[in-house]
Amino acid sequence: MTQAQERIHHSGLRNKIMTAEQAAAFVQNGMLVGVSGFTGAGHPKVLPAAIAEKAKEEHAQGKPFAIGLISGASTAAECDGVLAEANALKFRSPYQSDSATRNHINKGNIAYHDAHLSHIEQQVRLGFYGAMDVAIIEVVGITAEGKLIPSMSIGTNNEWLKSAKKIILEINTVQPEKLEGMHDIINDIGTPPNRQPIMITDPNQRVGSAYLECDLDKIVAIVLTHANDRNSKFTEPDATSKLIAERMIDFFAYEVKQGRLPKNLLPLQSGVGNVANAVLTALQDSPFENLMGYTEVLQDGMLDLILSGKMKSASATALSFSPAALQRFNDNIDFLRSKIVLRPQELTNHPELIRRLGVISMNAMIEADIYGNVNSTHIMGTKMMNGIGGSGDFTRNASFSFFVTPSVAKNGTISCIVPMVSHHDHTEHDVMFVVTEQGLADLRGKSPRQRAKLMIENCAHPDYRDMLQDYYDRAEKAGGLHTPHLLMEALSWHQRFVDTGDMRVK
Repeated sequence: MTQAQERIHHSGLRNKIMTAEQAAAFVQNGMLVGVSGFTGAGHPKVLPAAIAEKAKEEHAQGKPFAIGLISGASTAAECDGVLAEANALKFRSPYQSDSATRNHINKGNIAYHDAHLSHIEQQVRLGFYGAMDVAIIEVVGITAEGKLIPSMSIGTNNEWLKSAKKIILEINTVQPEKLEGMHDIINDIGTPPNRQPIMITDPNQRVGSAYLECDLDKIVAIVLTHANDRNSKFTEPDATSKLIAERMIDFFAYEVKQGRLPKNLLPLQSGVGNVANAVLTALQDSPFENLMGYTEVLQDGMLDLILSGKMKSASATALSFSPAALQRFNDNIDFLRSKIVLRPQELTNHPELIRRLGVISMNAMIEADIYGNVNSTHIMGTKMMNGIGGSGDFTRNASFSFFVTPSVAKNGTISCIVPMVSHHDHTEHDVMFVVTEQGLADLRGKSPRQRAKLMIENCAHPDYRDMLQDYYDRAEKAGGLHTPHLLMEALSWHQRFVDTGDMRVK
């Protein structure tokens, strides 16, 4: 018996083992498929490629083949990418970050539904997308009782196992068996009007099971794999990222002094990306101790805070590490098992829990306008980048909501502070703080005109500051005395970039 087969302790399921090519036969044209995976962790590694090859064969014979794909969040090139490149995707939701998939979405080849991550499980449960035909879920192993040991992410796996007509499991032996017990799963939180309170009052509290469960009769195939997660390497914090992090650390200290934050702050949520990770890295040398994490994705910076003793514990739905951080995780997994809790994203992103715990949310953005509206999804208003992810779940319900970005992009040809955002994801009502390397704008309790002053003076790059001020002054004189705008010019900066490749007036 191989190492992978030994991970299947339920003897009745061993006869379901087959190759990825054989398992791909269960996926037919037009089906809706749910896959595991959240930010490059825990996605199926080999079956998507087999489905992609099947699609190519069907296309070569002049036959149609394309499926709808729903995940927890982003997967990786060997899942989203291979399917997109094979023209095997007709629909995708709720979040992706693969370049091939993005290109096909923006060409109109893939219909994409961008959704808040806390909503997706209930929307599938209620049939908004139609019936789910097949779920493809990565797990670490199967217990003798038939319970499934989750891998490095949970995401939407518990809902997909319930909703799908058929289940295919990938048993991945790269993932350590000692992940068993790190998860906290409530398999059914109920549907309104019969939903009950979620009784979590501390990020490290465990209220559910360590296992995923499903109807074993629905398992039609088990595929054995030995492959790593995406494990992207983070860029070392540059001067810009360090400045943003320093401004936030200083602000936390000020809020503690004012009595609005406790000395150990509040549970921290950090979005995906190098700038957000730089903020967590900066907390290592900060005066704050006994920190807590309550986030979607636990990345390098938060892992190192736990290992150093700066952070007591963290709750997430996925572990997404660079190769070096993954090694640190594996080397210290016995210590970390009591420090990290992995939950379904319907819990990690649940407004009830975010608001009860008083989370500090820190998310990246594409652009913000002078009134504090934020675009986190669209380039120049029309092209999808990745999706809103969980940023809306946390921003609207956090005690302190931050958006961070360098003040300019593309070598200064794009200002990340603009007169009006080209797409609205987070309105001024939810955004409390905007931070760039230029400074921090505290937008709490401010009118639109007061916000504009702070955004221009504190956050805009000097190359664009006078342009923003000129726009605002002329809009105010034109009679805009609550939210001044010149509607004929509000998006002219974006049009100028589309036309010339530079937002600046030359």
